[in-house]
Amino acid sequence: MSGHEQYGEDLALLALCTLEGDARAELDKHLATCSNCRRELERLRGDMALMAMSAAGPRPPQRLRQRLMEAIAKEPRGVAATAARRRGFQWWTALGWAAAAVMLLVVIQLRQANRGLRDALASLGSMVGQQTIELENAKRVADTLTGKDVQTVTLVTAKAAPQPQGKAFYLRSKSGLVFVANNLPPLAREKIYELWLIPTSGAPIAAGLFTPDAHGNATVVNPPLPAGVEAKTFAVTLEPASGPHDAPRGTGVMAGGA
Repeated sequence: MSGHEQYGEDLALLALCTLEGDARAELDKHLATCSNCRRELERLRGDMALMAMSAAGPRPPQRLRQRLMEAIAKEPRGVAATAARRRGFQWWTALGWAAAAVMLLVVIQLRQANRGLRDALASLGSMVGQQTIELENAKRVADTLTGKDVQTVTLVTAKAAPQPQGKAFYLRSKSGLVFVANNLPPLAREKIYELWLIPTSGAPIAAGLFTPDAHGNATVVNPPLPAGVEAKTFAVTLEPASGPHDAPRGTGVMAGGA
């Protein structure tokens, strides 16, 4: 910048956007016709950009400080020099505040990013924990329903009487029949239970009379039956005690398919 040393400090101040008033107007007029000073201004602005991005704090690059000090040293002494020192002090102060502001913005952004990351991780951990609990519950349900040692219990109304049940074991080839009943209600006077074999075709066949014991249990074992009859179902009726009968006439108690 030979021959234009008087503009050295003003160029530095303009690069920092702190040059105002008549000095700014005079320098703008000079820059319009001086390519050397325009190049020097661009170099100074590049140095400012490097300084703003530096993580070292408000201390400027050594080469920039040296160039500015050389430019200031070439200024006239006296009042102008005092003004230059005063403006130089303001420049370094402004630079310190700018660097501090940049660092503050960076810290705020990092804190916000970290807070969002922590919230996302907490939400993900909660979701994984809930899914783990649901998976464990589903596994317990499956084990309970399919386990080999599962105990199955049927619950009934405490005040309701047990329902009568009967089971017939019929061997057609030998005309063998075993019938077991339980939970039968006590018989009224002159009444009796009668077992019937209902064939696939033809009339019902009487298969035995029986009365339950005090606990409602009863059995019929190998009553006389025709040989080789194919059974469609078995039934129990409540009949007059004068039986046996050739056909069911009383009230049906229970029935079941063969």
